[in-house]
Amino acid sequence: MEQHEFHYAGFWRRFVAYLIDQLLVGAVNFIILLPLYLIFGLGIFAFENFESFEKFSNVNSTVQFEDEYTAAFVIAIIFVALIVGAISIIIQWLYYALMESSSKQATLGKMALGIKVTDMNGNRISFGRATGRYFGKIISGLILNIGYIMAAFTQKKQALHDLMANCLVILTLPNYQQHQGGYNESSQNTITS
Repeated sequence: MEQHEFHYAGFWRRFVAYLIDQLLVGAVNFIILLPLYLIFGLGIFAFENFESFEKFSNVNSTVQFEDEYTAAFVIAIIFVALIVGAISIIIQWLYYALMESSSKQATLGKMALGIKVTDMNGNRISFGRATGRYFGKIISGLILNIGYIMAAFTQKKQALHDLMANCLVILTLPNYQQHQGGYNESSQNTITS
């Protein structure tokens, strides 16, 4: 039997890595979606000005105009919101799944904090498993973030999405805790497979 000694990444380290990743992904989302925001914003401005002009120029058709165009405007807002939401999810999914299944096994935030994602034996995870882990994060968040908070209380410091994908989040620097004021026995575990 193979024995693996892992130092599991704790809740707060993972939380800070998550914040870093969200800042980076948010910036990328903003840059990619900025043209859509600008185009839609100009469309709103044009719609409002066109509607005001129509009200003054043709009083008899105002009621009908407001109903038709207001409905179209609301549908356009919903459509753009769905597109923006879908693009944001795709960007986040690709960022997390590609980075965590790469040879680095970590997002930029995780790399900055010295942690990586592995399977239960410490090996690199596949893109499919990283995808499952990402979409599991949505479930972790939907239940009042309890799925994330679980990482503070489980033996292997696994969040719900880690359990769902059979993954571990471990320190990439095994001696990190020794250099930071002593060895922490609670975060070292041996796995036999």
